[in-house]
Amino acid sequence: MPQPPHAPDVFTRKERQIIERHRTPEQVQRFLRGLPYNWELRGDTLRSFRQVVRHNTAHCLEAALVAAVILEQHGYPPLVVSFESKDGVDHVIYVFRRRGRWGAVARSRDAGLHGRKPVFRGIRDLVWSYFDPYVDLTGRITGYQLVDLRALGKYDWRLALTNIWKVENYLLEIPHRRLRSSDRRYKRLLTRFRAYHEQHPGEPVVEIYRNRERWM
Repeated sequence: MPQPPHAPDVFTRKERQIIERHRTPEQVQRFLRGLPYNWELRGDTLRSFRQVVRHNTAHCLEAALVAAVILEQHGYPPLVVSFESKDGVDHVIYVFRRRGRWGAVARSRDAGLHGRKPVFRGIRDLVWSYFDPYVDLTGRITGYQLVDLRALGKYDWRLALTNIWKVENYLLEIPHRRLRSSDRRYKRLLTRFRAYHEQHPGEPVVEIYRNRERWM
């Protein structure tokens, strides 16, 4: 596997400052939550860490890659988990391990799909923590896969100045583990979401979910 770009001169001054100021997953989560969400109003994008810093905005996959680049410089492996959904609106999170437990750093349009504290015994348990808040009018997690981005070899997903579509294509093509869930549970969550959404239009759906203390 190629080594990460540790040399200080690989990064610009602004990039180095961001890396040095954000040494833990919690700090990176706060950094990403502070960025405006990339709604891709001028066309689809998949920007590297360098381009996210320049444009000061990120969507979920861009945020996961940013977390991977920053935390790789502090000794964390560049690991992400890809979610598959029945409606084709997938999600990607950066994952890390601390004292044998898994946590996540993530950015999303939905309040319940950001990061998680490192309290989960395994990746499957971590993924399950996203199942309930993933259910909206169309979404339902159907599969997941843990990915080491170093598998992309020499492809420059860290600092490229062009859209890095190879990353998205790779995540779409790799086999995902099936996440089995009951239709009864899904329908109950869907009914609850619709009711809250109708009563509180335009508000983030948060209060209906349990175990929010595990959210980052």
